[in-house]
Amino acid sequence: MSTGIERSAILLMTLGENEAANVLKYLEPKEVQKISTAMVKLKNLGREQIAEVFTEFLITANDKTTIGMDSSDYIKNMLTQALGDDKAAGLLDRIMNNSDTSGIESLKWMDPGAIAEMICNEHPQIIATILVHLEPDQSAGILKMLNERTRNDTLLRITTLDSIQPVALRELNDVLGKLLSGGGVGKKSLQGGVGAAAEILNYMGNTLEAEMMEAVRTFDPDLALKIEDKMFVFENILEIDDRGIQLILREVQSESLIVALKGANEELREKIFKNMSQRAAEMMREDLESKGPVRLSEVETNQKDILKIVRRLSDEGQIALGGKGEEAYV
Repeated sequence: MSTGIERSAILLMTLGENEAANVLKYLEPKEVQKISTAMVKLKNLGREQIAEVFTEFLITANDKTTIGMDSSDYIKNMLTQALGDDKAAGLLDRIMNNSDTSGIESLKWMDPGAIAEMICNEHPQIIATILVHLEPDQSAGILKMLNERTRNDTLLRITTLDSIQPVALRELNDVLGKLLSGGGVGKKSLQGGVGAAAEILNYMGNTLEAEMMEAVRTFDPDLALKIEDKMFVFENILEIDDRGIQLILREVQSESLIVALKGANEELREKIFKNMSQRAAEMMREDLESKGPVRLSEVETNQKDILKIVRRLSDEGQIALGGKGEEAYV
């Protein structure tokens, strides 16, 4: 079964250039990159494949309504007609609560190495403020390229960052705006704190993750415990119910799963096998046994890729994550 990214690529390839471009401009940078890569890889599409994708798209589209689509433009036009430009602008500022982060948002299009080079000499508080506006895996990539002292200091500041004055954010954005061209259309509120630190650490790799957690533990043992309780690692998939496991398996490539399971314990493997058909489970067992030694870095990479799928499904409300110790920190 093709993935959501592959199905999206097929759909866009069958549209005209203008139509496809109009769709892509509403997506996040990472989504554009993934879909574009998948489009390049498409070869010899059959009519049945295309028909299947269009059928699924039509079914999904028919289940949607127009309520909530382009709602900000609708509200803006409605309030402007009712109140006039000046009053509407003031009210919109209060109810939308959108800070101008176009300069920061444009960093999403950049390689982590380029961003790290640009901000490495900034104060850790500034780096922390920037990183919480990026996706966790991109922030992790940037942190890996900073020196150990800056990396650990920045993580601590992310953990304890829960708010920032709008004026300070605008000033930071203005500085970035002068360095960068363009600006993303998306807006998002600040999401610092323990949860943000845990999300970033999930992408750091075991060695750096352990080093950074030790630095936090030295600074504040209780804070380290709170971060650990928020982290979701590959073994935590055991806490997901069978329906959730089945949803995850639909979106994971077999080869990626095989490599990821090379580093999993027997209990987790059995949970995965239990949620496959008998034949699929047998084939997976055979592939695992016949698979030669795999580098730890490769295992971790594939596990992280699967965790991205898990988090996305969780964010969409399709699965529930168990979360060790979650109730202790409500």
